[in-house]
Amino acid sequence: MSITLYGITNCDTVKRARAWLAEQDVSYQFHDFKKAGVPPARLPAWVAAAGWERVLNRQGSTWRKLDEAQRTAVVDAASAQALMLAQPSVIKRPVVEWADGSITVGFDADTFARRR
Repeated sequence: MSITLYGITNCDTVKRARAWLAEQDVSYQFHDFKKAGVPPARLPAWVAAAGWERVLNRQGSTWRKLDEAQRTAVVDAASAQALMLAQPSVIKRPVVEWADGSITVGFDADTFARRR
């Protein structure tokens, strides 16, 4: 299994993660949510590995722009996943599927160094 980094091209955190991988000469595939969408078959694995509360980015501008009814409707993994599929920008980025099958959410150089 190879490394796949999921995110959005213009996200600063994704840019930092991609730059770190390039500096370390780590090969990976990039999956852009904006161009290819969220892979519905992969989202449940991310939620199972990290928890829906971690995968859902409640700090970002997309979350803040949702109306109150949309935000309050997110109460569990199923409702969070439905929102993430409809609004991929509410997913915390990057999501990385590592060669060993593990999943991380967000970028931390120390965590990446341990995983590669």
